[in-house]
Amino acid sequence: MEKRLLPVIFDGYKPLREVVFESMREAIMSGILEPGERLMEIQLAEELGVSRTPVREAIRKLELENFVVMIPRKGAYVAGVSLKDIAEVFEIRSALEGLAAGLAAERITDDELEQMERALFYRADEGELDIEQLVKSDTDFHALVYKASRNVRLIQILANLREQIQRFRTTSLAVPGRMKHAIDEHRRIVDALRNHDSEEAQSLAIAHIVNAENVMFGTMSLKNVPDKAD
Repeated sequence: MEKRLLPVIFDGYKPLREVVFESMREAIMSGILEPGERLMEIQLAEELGVSRTPVREAIRKLELENFVVMIPRKGAYVAGVSLKDIAEVFEIRSALEGLAAGLAAERITDDELEQMERALFYRADEGELDIEQLVKSDTDFHALVYKASRNVRLIQILANLREQIQRFRTTSLAVPGRMKHAIDEHRRIVDALRNHDSEEAQSLAIAHIVNAENVMFGTMSLKNVPDKAD
């Protein structure tokens, strides 16, 4: 099998096991390690340029965060994503993001509006950006909305969903044309925030998430992972 993962860079600030964990999690979220794929410790260690021990530790932590499933007598597999998983995450996300946007419309500052405007104007054509840049741009925009809500507990709840949201965000934004539509949707949300129209901001934020969900359902290739030993 061809090598797909880059050797990790150990800078001394984080334990090696954490660096390996973050590298593998990113590979799963970006689709490099695909749902249903078996994780072979020896192969992963070779690609990442480390011993098997930090790889084994990373796999255990990924299992705790539901990125990996362990099948008795079969090994570790990248967790599959079901239609139910997608529906549940987006159902929660649409409610929370709608609430965040509604509150932000009431509480956002002029400085925060300027930050959002700069973020929108800064974006280049999607054809000039790679998927990592697209995901970061989208993530930063939503983070600004969360911050403007001034609701610390809401922000914490959304932070707890971050990894699941990122996994789906990466998939949906990789669809040709989706980012352009997302930017247009972001612009309309900013207009509602600028007008301090809470109801409109909430409605647009929910519609934005529903559109992303529809893209997921329309394009995602789902793979099954064994859920029990034969």
